[in-house]
Amino acid sequence: MTRSKWASLAMILLLTMGQASLAGPSGARQLELRHLLVQDCGSCHGMTLKGGLGPALLPGNLSDKPDALLVNTILLGRPGTAMPPWQALLSEEDAVWLVETLRAGVKHE
Repeated sequence: MTRSKWASLAMILLLTMGQASLAGPSGARQLELRHLLVQDCGSCHGMTLKGGLGPALLPGNLSDKPDALLVNTILLGRPGTAMPPWQALLSEEDAVWLVETLRAGVKHE
């Protein structure tokens, strides 16, 4: 195979992998994550996420925070605070989905 064909194949693989990661967690996993967000996160951040032991997780409160900071906070926790690391239970894809959901605003039913 020529060098240009290898480069084309590599580009196709990279694009395909990128599209798979953009899909986010499956529908069933999203339901689990939503439950975790409302119940587990809500136990410290308030059941309506307006704040409690932890700060409010409303879109306006998060607007000045970079996604990477929020994802890292979810996965690695905050040493010296009550925020635990969740990386044993959540993937980076899960954490990204949680951040996107928080930025969109969680609807409480």
